[in-house]
Amino acid sequence: MSEPNIIGKKKIFFLISGLVIIPGIVALVFWGLRPAIDFTGGTLLEFQISPQKTHSAESIRQVVEKESVEIASIQKSGENTYLLRLKPIDTIKNRELQNALKNGYGDITQLRYETVGPTIGSETTANAMKAVLIASVAIIIYIALAFRQVPKPYSSVKFGICAVAALIHDILVVVGIFSIFGHFFHVEIDTLFITALLTIMGFSVHDTIVVFDRIRENLQKMPSQSFEHIVNVSIIQTLARSLATSLTVIFTLFSLLLFGGESIRWFVVALLIGIVSGTYSSIFNAAPLLVFWEERKKR
Repeated sequence: MSEPNIIGKKKIFFLISGLVIIPGIVALVFWGLRPAIDFTGGTLLEFQISPQKTHSAESIRQVVEKESVEIASIQKSGENTYLLRLKPIDTIKNRELQNALKNGYGDITQLRYETVGPTIGSETTANAMKAVLIASVAIIIYIALAFRQVPKPYSSVKFGICAVAALIHDILVVVGIFSIFGHFFHVEIDTLFITALLTIMGFSVHDTIVVFDRIRENLQKMPSQSFEHIVNVSIIQTLARSLATSLTVIFTLFSLLLFGGESIRWFVVALLIGIVSGTYSSIFNAAPLLVFWEERKKR
């Protein structure tokens, strides 16, 4: 029984990636991302209303605006529970707002009250960008050192660039999808989203290195074979391990998604998308891209 020719279908895999990434890039250009108060500054207020009282997001908005509080968004976050994003308010104004809500809806339970100033929001944005940049540079340096002994005429630099290309693929997939989520479902990105991106970057590179390391070993074991054949064999040899590792993570994340609560829901969704994308790109993008590059060089 002949082995499957994964590398022979590399253009199909590249096309699939393009079909996923391009709508996200278009969404980023036209809609961007919806930053949470972690980045913009403001007050996050969450409360629960008695189920006996009639309520709606629009009626709550009217009560809040009567108190001269500027509201950015309001959404239902659970059973009889609402999440409000406001311009920054102090504890005195918060108390006045609670009294106004109690007058309209009876007893309410405040679940969350958080205020972030604009200065802290700007610092968080700058630190998040620095974290992503430093992580990217560290990954590139590590890959360049790890594959410096790859047999000639193959270059460790190409291994590193292809691994980073797969990493960028995964980041674009997650960010693009969240841009679409932000436009249609009002999903906001916060510091947990940055944490998810950094985690995805690490997972993506880890999975890619597993495949690349097997390619390096097989280049030494099968010097007479074509590069395309060696890469194809290496992918097949590592396929079961990559899928098993990813599935264990995915099952854990699904459990968190079901039972972890509202506060980490979109963090878990970002991780799920990133893990699936990272597994796909490591197998069907990074290694095939390496083969495509070598083919172009020969031509």
